[in-house]
Amino acid sequence: QVQLVESGGGLVQAGGSLRLSCAASGRTFSSYVMGWFRQAPGKEREFVAGISWSGRPVSYADSAKGRFTISRDNAKNTVYLQMNSLKPEDTAVYYCAAKNTFGSILNSKNYDYWGQGTQVTVSS
Repeated sequence: QVQLVESGGGLVQAGGSLRLSCAASGRTFSSYVMGWFRQAPGKEREFVAGISWSGRPVSYADSAKGRFTISRDNAKNTVYLQMNSLKPEDTAVYYCAAKNTFGSILNSKNYDYWGQGTQVTVSS
């Protein structure tokens, strides 16, 4: 069992930055692939970024490439999402998720555990 708690969301102006954190409970955090997803009002949940148990490889949605960076610190049981050059279209609830089962890192259905989400709002 893994419990995930996100933090770091908030209101930021376009062009600004935020760093999301996801703290995980459990001694087996380092064995999980971790992902960040987001869901905007009226839209489906979408993949943002993912990272393997070792920190490499990483994957990004096209919308995140060049602006977002995912990283993890297994000693702290924490995964991060650094978001730079934020745009109003990045406004959403951001969720972290953990999986230790076979399947694409891009597909939310392959994840076993989810956090409660943190709101990110980017004003124009």
